[in-house]
Amino acid sequence: MLALGRALAARGHEVTLQTWRRWHDAVEAEGMRFAAAPEYPVFPTLERPLKPYQAVVRAARETLPLVDEMQPDAVVADILTLAPAMAGELRGVPVATLVPHVWPVLERGWPPYAIGARRPRTAVGRALWGALDRVTRAGLERGREELNETRARLGLAPLSRVHGGISADLALVGTFPQLEYPREWPASVHVVGPLAWELPCEDVELPPGDAPLVLVAPSTVHDPDFRLVRETLRALAGEPVRVLAAWNRRPAPAGVALDVPPNARLVEWLSYSRVMPRCDVVVCHAGHGTVARALEAGCVVVACPAAGDMAENAARVDWAGVGVRVPRRFVAAGPLRLAVRRALGDVAMRARARELAAWAAGRDPAGRAAELVEAFAAGARAPAAAAS
Repeated sequence: MLALGRALAARGHEVTLQTWRRWHDAVEAEGMRFAAAPEYPVFPTLERPLKPYQAVVRAARETLPLVDEMQPDAVVADILTLAPAMAGELRGVPVATLVPHVWPVLERGWPPYAIGARRPRTAVGRALWGALDRVTRAGLERGREELNETRARLGLAPLSRVHGGISADLALVGTFPQLEYPREWPASVHVVGPLAWELPCEDVELPPGDAPLVLVAPSTVHDPDFRLVRETLRALAGEPVRVLAAWNRRPAPAGVALDVPPNARLVEWLSYSRVMPRCDVVVCHAGHGTVARALEAGCVVVACPAAGDMAENAARVDWAGVGVRVPRRFVAAGPLRLAVRRALGDVAMRARARELAAWAAGRDPAGRAAELVEAFAAGARAPAAAAS
């Protein structure tokens, strides 16, 4: 969202970005106005259970004064932030959705999203996965009912479609089209490419020498015991490579030792945009932002998914031929060593990663997304919905 907002501000638009308070300085540094998003616990407890989407109702109501003050021509909401989208709809403002990862809407006969299974290649595979369509559909219908319950509390009409949290008018998908399975795309959906943004960071010193450089880029959330860093350092200690690993400004837990071999360097934090173009392989948990940055730099990805949609990202990396998957249960020195060897030795895989880098070098995803938002905002405003 910061990349899109920056592009819109650079084109002369007045942009307000509503997000958490810790991003205040970064938002203003990119030429946007900062607005604090509502922040409060949303997980239920035994003493105070929350009904579905209760936090969304509260946040949407708290966002209405901002919409009234701004009178925006359009609202662009992240796929996971329903409140600003509903606040915009209540005031008749056109609402678009930003999807900062692969498109989560699947076709019949495809495996459920985020379980880590690849799209089937045969009719038999499609039939087998198709047997789960009824179960998947039931989950989507349950989500639609919960969303409509939320909409009713706000005075909004119910939706007949599933995936109602995604705008039917404009959806911007911030990923590589090469990571998307072939399909017929709705006219309202645009795969613009990765929308990259990062905080300013000082340069780091690389390990000396000219051997291939492997970057270990763990999740900032899903590696509390430094397992990926520890096991990759062990795996590559005797290999003819250089290793750069980041510990993401988090102290190691008590009793966890990080042994750094002579061919490696461990740093607190680093800039992906500066370091990855000098790397050959990126070992990561397959968060979409890290995967996209690695592919923009032409690096082969060793994807070790930890949670959430990381498994889906790893499956797409494998399917697109730009990396190697290592399931979480196999994150150990032996499998990681073999995965890095394959990533370095597979000529076709390295060439495919460079193809994606060449594609990215010739495009401006944030600029394209900004153009689409401009055209969308220039259209007629929707009729105002009843206020709650």
